[in-house]
Amino acid sequence: MPTVRDKLWIWGHEAGSHNDEWDLPGPSRMTPAEGAFYLGVPNALMVSYHDRPQPPFDREMRAFAPLKRVVWSIVGESSSARTDLDEVLRLAGRFPNLCGAIMDDFFHQPDASGAISRVSVEQLQGFRARLQGAPRPLDLWVTVYTHDLRLPIQPYLEPCDVLTFWTWRAEHLADLEGNFARLEALAPAKRKVLGCYMWDYGPKKPMPLAAMRRQCQLGLEWLRAGRIEGMIFLASCICDLGLETVEWTRQWIAEV
Repeated sequence: MPTVRDKLWIWGHEAGSHNDEWDLPGPSRMTPAEGAFYLGVPNALMVSYHDRPQPPFDREMRAFAPLKRVVWSIVGESSSARTDLDEVLRLAGRFPNLCGAIMDDFFHQPDASGAISRVSVEQLQGFRARLQGAPRPLDLWVTVYTHDLRLPIQPYLEPCDVLTFWTWRAEHLADLEGNFARLEALAPAKRKVLGCYMWDYGPKKPMPLAAMRRQCQLGLEWLRAGRIEGMIFLASCICDLGLETVEWTRQWIAEV
């Protein structure tokens, strides 16, 4: 039988990725694999940040060999311009724990052409067809923020297998239950994973411990009720800074 731990993930970026942008208390040197081991979670997402790392990704995947499941970005965070679908499909033939591909920072406010996403619905359908046609079929994951719920995103969710759900500002975690219910109504049949920030990236300040407790306790409740398939802790590149929320989360994982 799967345990709670089996359902927990770390969100990984290359070591030091957040050092210069988010007013952190110091520089981090922790790698994604080290972050997974430090928190005590068996699964990782690896997401391109400022187009780093550069392919090929074999060396990074080897570091994840002890982990159960790995999901790699094919569309990285908003500053990353590459699409890494071909590379992820190549990796899938070599690394049996690679199980999916994620698109990060996928939605945005309408641009001059009216587009609200980084990839069209037709391109998404092509992505999923290629991922499903791999020697080992891979799931297509996407990032959804609470503020994305204001946009007409439903057609873009249809080709996706897994929705990861994030609250960008800690102050809005008070509305987490209602916002998650809106996502469920929008995509009732889709598998969902709750994203949990360990730093309050919106205002660039520490995540209040009460807010960290709230998202973890709700996540555990939803996990046990079958409303979500897992929880993701973000990010590996802040796990060695002695943050109160990271240390609390590490202890919470050990307890639950």
